[in-house]
Amino acid sequence: MPTAAKLIGAIVFAALAWFVSDLIKPLLPEGSQVGLMSPVNAFFGLIMGWRIMGRGAGNGYVSSWGYGLTTLAAIVFWCLLLWSGYEMTRRAMRLYYDGPMEALQEMAVLMAEYARIAIDPQVIGAAVIGALLGAMLTEFFSKRWA
Repeated sequence: MPTAAKLIGAIVFAALAWFVSDLIKPLLPEGSQVGLMSPVNAFFGLIMGWRIMGRGAGNGYVSSWGYGLTTLAAIVFWCLLLWSGYEMTRRAMRLYYDGPMEALQEMAVLMAEYARIAIDPQVIGAAVIGALLGAMLTEFFSKRWA
């Protein structure tokens, strides 16, 4: 059932995912193709903001911080999974791997490499502060438009 909290959570976390994606782009290796990175990550922010943050709103501000950080963790997980899976598939189409198990193992390695790139104080600080502020904003509007 659509609620104001779900709508605000979706919009706020989609914007946060887009912003953090733009912070990560300069940290990627030179020559990386980043064409759809921000919109795709914003889509994950939209879905997770609706499903996690929006559903958890209305239980108080302290509780909303937990939901905000959980939403952020879910966005990070799904984005890392998608982009490492995309790169693994791209390499598999060029016959880079000997078999499917090697490809899946390499996908886990790629996920870890992408996470290592994203571990930057500026990126983590912006993401955590944005998630906490987004959670408070969602909680505020859930109380006002309930």
